[in-house]
Amino acid sequence: MSFLKRKTLFISGASRGIGLAIALRAARDGANVAIVAKTAEPHPKLKGTIYTAADEVRAAGGKALPVICDIRDEAQVIAAVDKTVAEFGGIDICVNNASAISLTTSQATDMKRFDLMMGINTRGTFMVSKYCIPHLTKAGIRGLWYTRLDHGECSIGSFL
Repeated sequence: MSFLKRKTLFISGASRGIGLAIALRAARDGANVAIVAKTAEPHPKLKGTIYTAADEVRAAGGKALPVICDIRDEAQVIAAVDKTVAEFGGIDICVNNASAISLTTSQATDMKRFDLMMGINTRGTFMVSKYCIPHLTKAGIRGLWYTRLDHGECSIGSFL
């Protein structure tokens, strides 16, 4: 039996990329996956929506809940967490995957892009963690783990 069987993952930014890959890996073990992202309609340049990701999770053997959510919006984060708990009975794992980047120098990064990155990467990640923590605690989770990739190196830590 897998560790993730019947566990519930709340994954921000799960409609494509790394978030979707995490969701699919968990689905192969029989996990419940909340696919939390903004993309409900197909993007002209980027593949995937919360609905196509949910279909892939189900095809891989997991249960899926597609949830439209902009993690910069507190009411949407609270609603997404509440919807996940109502559907699956709790949250066992929180994956803060949503992010925004700018591959430019400081001088070339406009403030609108900077505000977007801070809103998603800092405020959004904090909010998702804040509202998942009570459910993680109920599930017996004693720490909130995070991973960080910098220049090809991975560090792992925790806080709660």
